[in-house]
Amino acid sequence: MTSPGTIGASTGLVGLLGDPVHHSLSPAMHNAALQAMGLDWVFLALPTPADQLGSVTQGLEAIGCRGLNVTIPHKQTVAGLCRELSPLAQRVGAVNVLVPHAEGGWFGTNTDVEGFYSPLQEAESDWSERRALVLGCGGSARAVVAGLTELGCTRIQIAGRRQTVLEDVMAACGSWSPQLETLLWSDDEILNDALEHSDVVVNTTPVGMASPSKPEAAEASPLSTHQIDRLKPGSWMVDIIYTPRPTRLLQLAAAQGCQTLDGLEMLVRQGAAALRLWSGRQDVPVEIMREAALAQLTPQA
Repeated sequence: MTSPGTIGASTGLVGLLGDPVHHSLSPAMHNAALQAMGLDWVFLALPTPADQLGSVTQGLEAIGCRGLNVTIPHKQTVAGLCRELSPLAQRVGAVNVLVPHAEGGWFGTNTDVEGFYSPLQEAESDWSERRALVLGCGGSARAVVAGLTELGCTRIQIAGRRQTVLEDVMAACGSWSPQLETLLWSDDEILNDALEHSDVVVNTTPVGMASPSKPEAAEASPLSTHQIDRLKPGSWMVDIIYTPRPTRLLQLAAAQGCQTLDGLEMLVRQGAAALRLWSGRQDVPVEIMREAALAQLTPQA
C-alpha cells in the first residue's frame, strides 16, 4: 500500500461520470475523505460523452474500478446498463451511484434521496402532517419527491410549466408517493395558496445558478418578491443550487423569516453515502468532505 496522498500501482480507482464534469467538487471532497480514512484510492472526474457511456462503464469494470458516481446527463440512461438496481433506484428512475456487483457488472442505486432528506431530518425529527412544494419537475425533482415521501410529508405538490411533463412525473412517482399532486406554475392563485401553506419549499430549477461565464445569473430567483411574501416565517426554503452561496432565492427567503438550506449539503451527504457503499465502512468523515468542498467554492486570496 502506498502512503496516504500518493498514487501507486496498488491504488484503487473511484470516480465521477458525466458531461461536463470539469466544475465538479466531488474530486476534492472525496480525495480528502479517502486520505483521512487511510484508503489507497483516488477519485477522478471522468468526462463521458453520452455515446460512450456503455463502453466507459464496461472498461472501468474490467480494470477493477471500486465505484462510481454518475451525474448529468447520465442518471437515467445508466440505469439500463446495470446488472441490478436497488428498489429506490427503480422507483426514482435514476441512478447516481454504481457499486461493483458480486456477479459482474454494476449494481445501481441512488444516494441523492438520502442526501436531500438527511439534513432536514436532523434539523427536525417529525415531518408528519407537513406540506411540501417542489419547484420544477426535472430529474432532480424525482429524488426530492422521494426524499419528502421518506420524511413523511402529508402533502407534496410539484409545480411545473408544462402539463405534459407534470403528467410524466405523476405517472412515474404517483404510485409510490400517494401524497403527490401537480400544479401549473402559471396558475398564480393555486401557486400562491401552495406557497402560503407549505412547511418546506424546494427549488429544483437552475434559476439563480451562477457560473464564471454567466455571473449575472446569480441575481435571478425562481420566485418573485411578491411570491416570497407568501411564505410562512419559520418554514424551510431549500435550493439545490450552491453557486452562489447563498442564492438570491435563499437570501429573500431568509429575509422573510424562513429557515434555509442549499445544495452543497445535499452534494456532501450523497457523496458520503456513496463512499460508505463503496468502502463498506461507516466512518466516512462528512465534516472533512464538507470543508474540502467549501474550500473549492471559496476564492483564494
